[in-house]
Amino acid sequence: MGEKRKKKKSHLVSNIILAVSLTVFCVAAFQLFRIGKGYQDGRKDYKEIQEAATVKKKDKKSGEEKFIVDFEKLSKKNQDVIGWIRFDPEPSVINYPIVQGKDNQEYLHKTFAKNENGLGAIFLNVDNSSNFKDKHSIIYGHRMKDGSMFRHIQDYEKKDFWKKNQNFYIYTPNGRVITYRVYAAGEVVDMSEAYETDFADGKAYQAFIDQTKKDALYETGVKVRTADKVVTLSTCTSSSDNHRFVIHGVKEKEEVIEE
Repeated sequence: MGEKRKKKKSHLVSNIILAVSLTVFCVAAFQLFRIGKGYQDGRKDYKEIQEAATVKKKDKKSGEEKFIVDFEKLSKKNQDVIGWIRFDPEPSVINYPIVQGKDNQEYLHKTFAKNENGLGAIFLNVDNSSNFKDKHSIIYGHRMKDGSMFRHIQDYEKKDFWKKNQNFYIYTPNGRVITYRVYAAGEVVDMSEAYETDFADGKAYQAFIDQTKKDALYETGVKVRTADKVVTLSTCTSSSDNHRFVIHGVKEKEEVIEE
């Protein structure tokens, strides 16, 4: 009789463990499904925007392909649009509209199409001028596991990658394309001087430039003067919650796109 009770109790414990395991499995599977669907929905959002609002056209005189952004279409979708960022040739996956919200939290979990999604949007620091005329502008984007958003700015950890991909481009609603050359890349903490945007004078700005080069993983030899303008691209890292990977680009030229 005692042995039967033991067996019954053992079966009961086994059934409880099995039930708990199945519950944990189902919850984990649901979470993975939700994350996967979030990535899929977010990528779909941005693919539709890219297809609807950008095109490559051949210049009649030079024969070169020009990248054109239809900001009229973009503004109908979201009036917070203030630009478009892309890399060419790599990381070509970075090809997104830039928004500027009412604060630096608004677009953390909201796509350009204003859908709630973990991908968020690429956004300009709220304290910066939307025309990229500031001495130092900061653009934020998530480091997504599926390789989207700003995940691939971390490719600049390697100097060999930088050598082949030194420029990024920002397009503005008034028909300008601004070329920036990456002069420094590295990991910083979120309260670092890399995020300073207010400079009392040229000496303070020079100190900022010097610090960005000091924090860099390698020397690029790219010169940055106090008369220059800098754009910093910032994303999270796997190191810790308060660490960021940044690349700093100095403005090289600005052109007006003629369609």
